Amino acid sequence: MPGIRGPSEYSQEPPRHPCLRINAKEPFNAEPPRPALVSSYVTPVDFFYKRNHGPIPIIDDIERYCVSITGLIDHPKLLFMKDVWNLPKYTVTATLQCAGNRRTAMSKTKTVKGVGWDVAALGNAVWSGAKLADVLELVGIPKLTSATPSGGKHVEFVSIDKCKEENGGPYKASIPLSQATNPLADVLLAYEMNGETINRDHGYPLRVVVPGVIGARSVKWLDSINIIAEECQGFFMQKDYKMFPPSVNWENINWSTRKPQMDFPVQCAICSLEDSNIVKPGKITIKGYAVSGGGRGIERVDVSIDGGKTWLEASRFQRTGMPYIADDDSSSDKWAWVFFEVVTDVPKNAEIVAKAVDIASNVQPENVENIWNLRGILNTSWHRVHVRVGHSNM
Repeated sequence: MPGIRGPSEYSQEPPRHPCLRINAKEPFNAEPPRPALVSSYVTPVDFFYKRNHGPIPIIDDIERYCVSITGLIDHPKLLFMKDVWNLPKYTVTATLQCAGNRRTAMSKTKTVKGVGWDVAALGNAVWSGAKLADVLELVGIPKLTSATPSGGKHVEFVSIDKCKEENGGPYKASIPLSQATNPLADVLLAYEMNGETINRDHGYPLRVVVPGVIGARSVKWLDSINIIAEECQGFFMQKDYKMFPPSVNWENINWSTRKPQMDFPVQCAICSLEDSNIVKPGKITIKGYAVSGGGRGIERVDVSIDGGKTWLEASRFQRTGMPYIADDDSSSDKWAWVFFEVVTDVPKNAEIVAKAVDIASNVQPENVENIWNLRGILNTSWHRVHVRVGHSNM
């Protein structure tokens, strides 16, 4: 593509905030500390987790940059940034979460393969750009279409970046055409993040944002959009990010028996405490996030200070700290996380537990052992931290 030079090494990576916990340097994968994650409802760009599979692409000439739209359509098109800017601009507040969030805790049960994320491989941002449904109308695909006359049923997004998993080819993923053409799904071609031009780490100049779906489908550094008959056949759709039962291991795995993971289940985590914290006697504030995929709101968050024997219902907040109402679309962001908080006394030694319930009454499973899988994805088990009441020497 004109105006693009693909780096062959990591010498031209963008600067990153020093507080990030680096899980891999090349390619760069990092998350913020737990407390930083819940310091702001909208995650600052510097603290938004970084998930990469190769060197960050460099776009030299924004005027020449374009995205090809091809496949099972009658009118292929080159989409330049001016074409995207000319479409109506929409703003969507949405939480993106890596499917491997909380993988480290899952690996304590049995070894898994993947980046060792703690609880902060997610972030909540205000994304702005054109709706994909409007973009597809430019090539003759009406809104609320599930198939093109030529048999196109899926929309494949292909990135500029190159990945070893694709044998040096580009990262790619797809979503159903019915989702892509539904304005209510809020799928964006985003060029702004938190009110500013999206930066290199997060997909400059144009990325896909698919709300309510695991982050692996929100392709960054967009190169092309293909209308295809079947799901994308790339590595990250067919041989990764699939959920297997605990009985499956690398010796008996059959990737074709599972569909690619899309929606993420209900999830929550405590962020105000690290495991094995020493806390002062008296009341303690327990804070964290809760989120569910598919636009499902959070009905409640339960917190226990005795390992799950008894429970307290947490307060829930969005935006400016106003109380959150799960099914009130006028006052909440359906694709975004919720913060929760409980203030309580804790015993001398405590196992603090949090679990969330979404508006479909989905609840997090109690034990990680029951959902263990060889790729370590979707660890949505009850989140547990251990604290001890005492006086620190600091």
